[in-house]
Amino acid sequence: MTIGIEGLLAELESEGHAGWAETLRQRAREFEHDAAHGLWSQWTQATCDLPAVEAVTADFSLPAVTLSGEISNEDQQRLREQLRLFHPWRKGPFDLFGIAIDTEWRSDWKWSRVAPHLDLRDASVLDVGCGNGYYGWRMLAAGARRVIGLDPFPLYIAQNRVVEHYVGGSAAHVLPGTDADLPKRLEAFDVAFSMGVLYHRTSPIDHLKSMLQSLRPGGKLVLETLIIDHPDSQVLIPEGRYAKMRNVWFIPSLTMLERFLSRCGFREIEVVDVCVTTTEEQRRTEWMEFESLADFLSPDQTTTIEGHPLPTRATLIASRG
Repeated sequence: MTIGIEGLLAELESEGHAGWAETLRQRAREFEHDAAHGLWSQWTQATCDLPAVEAVTADFSLPAVTLSGEISNEDQQRLREQLRLFHPWRKGPFDLFGIAIDTEWRSDWKWSRVAPHLDLRDASVLDVGCGNGYYGWRMLAAGARRVIGLDPFPLYIAQNRVVEHYVGGSAAHVLPGTDADLPKRLEAFDVAFSMGVLYHRTSPIDHLKSMLQSLRPGGKLVLETLIIDHPDSQVLIPEGRYAKMRNVWFIPSLTMLERFLSRCGFREIEVVDVCVTTTEEQRRTEWMEFESLADFLSPDQTTTIEGHPLPTRATLIASRG
């Protein structure tokens, strides 16, 4: 399963971003080489073995990314077995030809908090840490002209290829990479998303600066991240894990997060949502059978299992001046 990105890269080159296009091309080659040593070959074969479906239609405006078509009961059962090979499914939900993939995260809940505050019509969109591309499909339904998602994990890229297999060419792309692959002064996007990424970065300021420079003047950043409930400018730096996650570095208060954004050059900073993540939004399912949020909290669910404040997430929208 090769990563068919040459059409996209040609577009970027024509828009004056030849250097970044070459970086993405090289990153894809490295990914193919490295991923071949893991389960990538299994996922590649599973995608090749997906049953044919006639008269495929797609609807990305629904909570579940939905594909419909003419498929026999036998092939539907075979499809279910193939999709199980891509376990765990973390972001979604999806409905693929009558098979409901109930993912760990109800990502549609997060999308419902963001979408009313954005105008994506004809927008060029970047989604860093995009996972399997669920949000990219929803962005297209909201009118985005093109979505480029970056994620370093082979499983999520493989899951995205399953949907692409049936949809064919689309304007939503998931490529191997991170914000570290964004060049300085890229200025290629109208809207950039960073959802669930900031607290995993050893330098949140560098992450925000890279997002700023990915935007055209006047472009908007959608930032969703963990915060602590504190009225002052404070930051929680866990000594060990946070909710069993090893790679959580900085969890700022909302006041500190706004200061981060302002110091990096963002303006018109707006807080559009703050909520505590519940075990209804993130949970174990048939399609994600490993530990989930309920296992990461104290028995009475008043703190994380380590005694830290409960996971609270803020969503902010800020503009590049």
